[in-house]
Amino acid sequence: MAGLLPLCAAATALLLAAGGAIPPPEEAARMARFVLHNCDWGALATLSAQEGLRGRPFANIFSLSDGPPGPFSGSGVPYLYLTDMEISVQDLEINSNASLTVSLAQTPYCKKHRYDPQNPLCAHIIFCGSIVKVNDSEAGLAKKALFSRHPEMESWPKDHNWFFAKFNITNIWVLDYFGGLKIVTPEEYYSVKP
Repeated sequence: MAGLLPLCAAATALLLAAGGAIPPPEEAARMARFVLHNCDWGALATLSAQEGLRGRPFANIFSLSDGPPGPFSGSGVPYLYLTDMEISVQDLEINSNASLTVSLAQTPYCKKHRYDPQNPLCAHIIFCGSIVKVNDSEAGLAKKALFSRHPEMESWPKDHNWFFAKFNITNIWVLDYFGGLKIVTPEEYYSVKP
């Protein structure tokens, strides 16, 4: 019987990591943390600085991580690995404000329940804020968070001058149930575990 307990704990961890045991709708801050931690990428929207698109919204997909996989191991901070060669990063050099959307549609959860990505029960979170380069003291944490989920990043071309950045969250909207968006403050968000 004692040997069964570690197996049950491992199965529970896998279920959580796969998006199986989501927080209830009345816990919007936990839901926001849960969705971010279970997503490996998001849609980052910037204001374009590109000729012909200047000032218009421009969305692009970026790999991200708030920490190594597993329950309760996320920091809540969306980390990114960026290069100045990327078009959205060029936009951010002019205006660092952005929004980031992550959705459980990228996990097995919504497929398992046959939820369309636009169905509110297929939870998604919209973050607003800005992208900032991480300082040297935070670079190790960002590297561990990103490379644990995206090991390919370690072999990306060095001459692209990759750097670690984070999404500095100022506003959070949660859509995880019927009845409209829920607003979560960054203080509420960072005070809970996923």
